[in-house]
Amino acid sequence: MRRLLVLVVVLLALPVVAAAQATNADPAPTPATLVADRISVGEMRRLIAEGNVEVLYGAARLRASRIVYDRQGESLSIEGPITLTTGPDSVILADSADLSPDLTEGILRSARLVLNQQLQLAATEIQRVSGRYNRLERTVASACRVCAESEVPLWQIRARRIIHDQQEKQLYFDHARLEVMGVPVFYLPRLRVPDPTLQRATGFLTPEFRFTNQLGTGIKIPYFITLGDSQDLTLTPYLSTDQTRTLELRYRRAFARGEIEIKGAVSRDDLLPNETRAYLFADGGIDLPHDFRLDFGIKSVSDPAYLLDYDYSDLDRLDSTLSLTRARRDELITGDLVYFETLRDSESNSTIPSTVADLGYQRRFVPGLLGGIAQLSLSAHGHNRRSDQATDGPDFDLYGEGMDVGRLSGGLDWRGDWLLPRGVMLGALAEVNIDYYSISDDTVLAGNRTRVIPGAALELRWPLVHAQASGATHVLEPVAQLVWSREDDGSYPNEDSVLVEFDEANLFSLSRFAGVDAREAGLRANLGLGWTRYDPAGWSLGLTVGRIWRAENLGQFANGSGLEGTSSDWLTAVELDLPGNLSLANRALFDDNFDFSHNDLRIDWRSDRVDLGSSLLWSAANASENRPDDRSEWLMDAAYQFRDNWTGKADWRYDFVANEAARAGLGLEYRNECVAVDLSLSRRFTSSTSVRPSTDFGLTISLTGFGGGDNTAGYARRCARY
Repeated sequence: MRRLLVLVVVLLALPVVAAAQATNADPAPTPATLVADRISVGEMRRLIAEGNVEVLYGAARLRASRIVYDRQGESLSIEGPITLTTGPDSVILADSADLSPDLTEGILRSARLVLNQQLQLAATEIQRVSGRYNRLERTVASACRVCAESEVPLWQIRARRIIHDQQEKQLYFDHARLEVMGVPVFYLPRLRVPDPTLQRATGFLTPEFRFTNQLGTGIKIPYFITLGDSQDLTLTPYLSTDQTRTLELRYRRAFARGEIEIKGAVSRDDLLPNETRAYLFADGGIDLPHDFRLDFGIKSVSDPAYLLDYDYSDLDRLDSTLSLTRARRDELITGDLVYFETLRDSESNSTIPSTVADLGYQRRFVPGLLGGIAQLSLSAHGHNRRSDQATDGPDFDLYGEGMDVGRLSGGLDWRGDWLLPRGVMLGALAEVNIDYYSISDDTVLAGNRTRVIPGAALELRWPLVHAQASGATHVLEPVAQLVWSREDDGSYPNEDSVLVEFDEANLFSLSRFAGVDAREAGLRANLGLGWTRYDPAGWSLGLTVGRIWRAENLGQFANGSGLEGTSSDWLTAVELDLPGNLSLANRALFDDNFDFSHNDLRIDWRSDRVDLGSSLLWSAANASENRPDDRSEWLMDAAYQFRDNWTGKADWRYDFVANEAARAGLGLEYRNECVAVDLSLSRRFTSSTSVRPSTDFGLTISLTGFGGGDNTAGYARRCARY
């Protein structure tokens, strides 16, 4: 019966309310819907609806206990509790109201405006104007939850008047007073802030306080400027006590087929008196026709210490790049132009390759007769040094200080696989590489030369799977690979393959060198064994063991690389993944006497409260990699949420060889539904002729609820005493 009554009321109310909207100026009014438990028509052409009353008109939705509609006066007299929803992110709660039939004009008394379920504005009355403005009188605004034991919010803004522009998504405060725990701390006669639903608006962003032993006490006040829907500019003055005057900038623009971002700063400080210090970083890219992509990056700085002094970056080499790429199925085209600038005291910009150019083309295909997969590779490389000196100097012990190199390379490789009885996999690999060099500014290697290096390999794999009754699965895979490559005469510069890594990723590669200047040669056998256990409880354990045996030691690998000699070090890699996003991995290289040349232990833990990443690194000295001493470091980056609203952070880098820390940092963050406080303390211990150790302390306080900030719903405080 109740459902039937509601339906009858809806059918009766529709023509009545719709007729009230019809005027000569509006021949086609928007229809309205009225739903209620009881309805009656009184004198003076009044319609009275009572009990669970609901009115729907366009995007607005009104709920109340009683509504009296005066057709002659074209007004709604409403008794609460009232809930008026004017959009997906705007709700008004009130005790009583007088509104126009279309809900766009009128007054709501003892009302609250809730925006984005986050910011609340309480007022003695709210006046709705033209369906666009909400005018609040004698009001208070806050995003903080108010608990029974303390009716004073953590912060609130009291104002004589607040006007909410729903179209522009702006809040205008008249005689605004900021109170923290009920204590007035700040006053502004006029204040404009974006409402929580607005993602981008011109105005000030959250200031940051910074205290350093080099720059003193300072404050950064960013000002965000919107330049239309697709670009913006952020200007950040940075002022400190008699130490620096800095202006930072960030410009961003999005195009239909690309984007660009420019960051930079200009400073005058006491660290380098009477000098203007600056840096500029620019990055961007654009999509070109025929699936090509053009990317660029520009990095420039006035002096080597500027980036570290102001904590903009820890780069010690700057690379400005121009890159063209196209990636399609079975095809890759690349082109790169790079300009390098070193900030290291141990390097000179005149002797490092300052300009480097690369072109590359790769194409995969299936040979018609052989089957398998083949790949054709073509590349061109060139680099230039500023110096023209053709002999060795104090900063360049191997080649001429000004040696310039051009190289054209072509390669063709092929792989085929066959399945033998009992699940044994047989693989065959073959390749041939041709390199043409043109070398200048070097007394020994100057001239043109060509080399041809063929190679071939046979590979056997036998993957074995065993399932236990408990549900655990074991996968065992022994691999044997026999490889041969022709040796060159060695009279070629090696500048892209100096650093060599030996790990499970390249255990079965034809060459362990990263580039093409050096290619692994000789007859050798790559042997390895992989085992993995998958447990139904959700954890897994993997182990890889491998080694390389050579018929002859050609002296291609330096001591400390783990690859020197007729037999390499033993490679072992262990990886343990536990439920709860906890993983441990260890990679080690050691000889027959268990003397380690490399060990890397990594721990990662991700959970609702813990975010931990830590590494222990140890490497033996390697003169070819410019590492005269052993390397032993501990790196750690961790965050722990020890209470619902409190998170502690720490980062650490310690050098065991030097017996001192390189960098350390501590942080404490408090975040709830209406405020975020971030404290940080960091110390950089490294020093050089241009960089001095520094200590930084940072403080950022953000009042949430204004603008489209982070979602803080998960940080809401509980109304309970601990």
